[in-house]
Amino acid sequence: MFIRPLTAAALGAAWLALPAQAETQYPLTLANCGVEVTFDAAPESVVTVGQAATEILYSLGLGDKVVGTSVWFTEVLPEFAELNAGVARLADNDPSFESVVAKRPGLVAVQYEWHVGAQGIVATREQFADLGIPTYTLPADCVGKDNTAGSDGTRLELYSMDSLYQGISDLAQIFDVAGRGEALVADLKAREAAAIEKAQGLGLKEASAVFWFSSAEMDIDPYVAGQGGAPAYMMQALGLRNVVDSNEEWPTVSWETIARADPTVIVVARMDRRRFEADDVERKLEFLRSDPVASQMEAVKNDRIVILDAHGMDPSIRNIGALETLSDALAEFDLQ
Repeated sequence: MFIRPLTAAALGAAWLALPAQAETQYPLTLANCGVEVTFDAAPESVVTVGQAATEILYSLGLGDKVVGTSVWFTEVLPEFAELNAGVARLADNDPSFESVVAKRPGLVAVQYEWHVGAQGIVATREQFADLGIPTYTLPADCVGKDNTAGSDGTRLELYSMDSLYQGISDLAQIFDVAGRGEALVADLKAREAAAIEKAQGLGLKEASAVFWFSSAEMDIDPYVAGQGGAPAYMMQALGLRNVVDSNEEWPTVSWETIARADPTVIVVARMDRRRFEADDVERKLEFLRSDPVASQMEAVKNDRIVILDAHGMDPSIRNIGALETLSDALAEFDLQ
């Protein structure tokens, strides 16, 4: 399946077509994931802890401000490959506090609170604040979510793209490029609406799905999407029932339980990360077709398996591409 990327040229044209936008008035104070953060001016530089934050900044035309990145699941969006090649990668996974601070950033933009937060494995927000470095966490990881429960947190309410759009708008305001933020959000919203309309036209009534991200070992319970995260939003928006009944972001559920639910469609993640054997999408597919339990599911027998970009399963601008890919796939399946 092909994920349609954002088109940098189209966004650039949209920026030029916008009427003049009001400049950000500094000092700017924002409420962000339970913390009040103030900016006296647009930051001169930024380090990102999380691919989602990186790609938002690139999409806002702020790549020249990014002096370091970390926490990558897959290759950067193709239109930003050349730009990204010139930006220091502090770590593929979790960066050290020292490596981030060494870049002397004017801002640290964060994807997950478990990296930079109350129990942050990189640091707390207070540790950065003590050095005069403001932090901004994407609202998609804290709005309607309890990050103190479970390893990946628990959703208290269904993930909404509005929280992602808020993050885009906030970062655009922080860097005094509000017009670019409006253009980017408008583009994403239009694509979101089109994908949903296409799926709704299929008239799905009893279709269900499971999203398989990875597994710590091939022969143990997989990490699958719970009821509240980005995949749950996609399923609800496109008319699919999530067979996993858990509010955890990525609970582990046995294949026996999943097979009993017999989802209509199985969605599997493709990623470059190789922390676990099941990070390899080919190993996932091999397992589904050979395991005595998993292979008996109707979705496997009828090849109703959709491959999605792993980063599109986490709150990010790639949610839209993932939504489009899944919507297109449903249109190709005979689900009537």
